[in-house]
Amino acid sequence: MKRLALVFALVMALAAGFGCAKKATEPGYDDGLTPEMRAAIQQITDARVYFAFDKFDIKNEYKDMLKVKADLMKQYPSIRVRIEGNCDERGTQEYNLALGERRARAAYEYLVMLGVNPSQMEMISYGKENPAVQGSNEAAWSKNRRDDFRVVAH
Repeated sequence: MKRLALVFALVMALAAGFGCAKKATEPGYDDGLTPEMRAAIQQITDARVYFAFDKFDIKNEYKDMLKVKADLMKQYPSIRVRIEGNCDERGTQEYNLALGERRARAAYEYLVMLGVNPSQMEMISYGKENPAVQGSNEAAWSKNRRDDFRVVAH
């Protein structure tokens, strides 16, 4: 019985010692970002680019939004962004991976054209594996044909 109590006490002591670190989601967590940089990161990641069926060209309606992202990335050169190309569920895995890559590359090249340093960006295609919306109808498909922007370093 004493042995069990000793093991329990050791486990509790170890758990208390390892469980004290603050996490990014806890109140009072300080990631060292200024409020301005935090707002810039929010603007970069919030807005998505959506695409027509089987297309990868950047529509005019997204060009101003991409200009805002570009300006922020030029203002904060330590920010690195991953552009994630996505597709709807239709088509083969191979086809959708290639289409997702073309969608990510379209945004990447547009941002480079606007003056963003290519070393601040990386691309990945998720094809149809990362849907934003579940469903097999045009409403869902239109939300899944997109580029997401994730800040991977700052």
